[in-house]
This record gives sequence, C-alpha cells and structure tokens, in this order.
Amino acid sequence: MTMDDLKQKLSGVDKKTLIKFGIGFGAILIFLIIYYVVLNPMVKERKAKFEDKIQKENEITEFENNIISLTKTIKKMKPQFEETSTLFHSKAEVEDLYQSLSKHAAVNGLVISKIEKKDPKPVLKVGMTEQSAENLQKEMVSYYKIPVDYEIKGNFLGYIKFKRAVSKQKKMLNFDKETISVVQNDSTGAIVATGELTIVGMPNEFF
Repeated sequence: MTMDDLKQKLSGVDKKTLIKFGIGFGAILIFLIIYYVVLNPMVKERKAKFEDKIQKENEITEFENNIISLTKTIKKMKPQFEETSTLFHSKAEVEDLYQSLSKHAAVNGLVISKIEKKDPKPVLKVGMTEQSAENLQKEMVSYYKIPVDYEIKGNFLGYIKFKRAVSKQKKMLNFDKETISVVQNDSTGAIVATGELTIVGMPNEFF
C-alpha cells in the first residue's frame, strides 16, 4: 500500500468520523497523561502509606506482646529479687557500712578504732570451676563476699549487745574471725575486739 492509496481511503472517510476518532484518541491520550502524571503517583503514595500503617500496627502488636511477656517475667522474678535484695548488700550499702556499725557501737558505749574493707571475693554457682579474674563472667557468680577487718574498743557487755544488734539486721553479715583481749591495768574492764566480718553482695553490684 502506497501513501496515495492511504490518502484515497482517508479521503473517502466522513469528516465527522475522523473528528470523533480524533476526539476519542485525544481523550485516551489525555487520560493516560493524567493517570501516569497525577493519579499513579497518588496511588503509589497511598499504597506506601497503607503498607507503612500495616507495618506499624504489626510492630505495636509485637510490642504489646513483649510487654505482656516481660510483665509476667518481672512478676515471676520479683519474689526472688526481694529475697536477695533483703539479704544482700548493694554497693552503696557497703560504703555506708561504717556509719551503720558506728551507730550500733555508739549506742552500746563502744568505739570503732579500725574498719577496713577488702576486695570482694566471688562465690561461684554450683558446677562452676575456679576462674582467673580475666576469664570470670557475671553469669558464673552466685554472689560476692566482702571481708571487712575491724577493731572495736569498749567493755565486754557493750560488745555483746553490739553483736546482738548487728545480727538482727535484715542484711546478711557474719563474724568470721574474732579475738577479744582484755586491756591490762584497766579498772573499767575494757576490752579490744579484733577480727573479720563478712557481708554479701549481688553480682550485678560488684562484678
């Protein structure tokens, strides 16, 4: 088919038909332009927002489930925590030990002439073998023992009352070593008590 043949066929078509065809083609072209330039980006944007909304809703649901799980874990661990926190000393409480002992000593007419805290010693959990300080991990430790050397001066009866008062504290404290010497040529019956007491602390406080 030549160009002349095509012109002859088009010349035989009604002008109204050509106009209708042109209008239809133009409408389709305009629709396609509007769709790809305006509508399609809007659809993509709304689709992205919808997907983001679904993702956030899923994350919220996951967070809520985690909160429920953590709440149950906290309730389960609370009695154990309260028990250990009652018996064991925190680092701050260890630092305040001198004030606590001094108060009991003063009430019973004693004077603490020496109190020296030593380095904490780890007590490993059952089944754990001894480790060097470099290889020790917090998960291996059941608790820490903190030895304290002391020297107390006063009378024997006051010292007995002092130990009784200290033993009634909720926090765990043991007198491991003790030597009581009577002060010579003292008419008041003064004594000097020297020894080592041990307090215990939680691993997360002393590791």
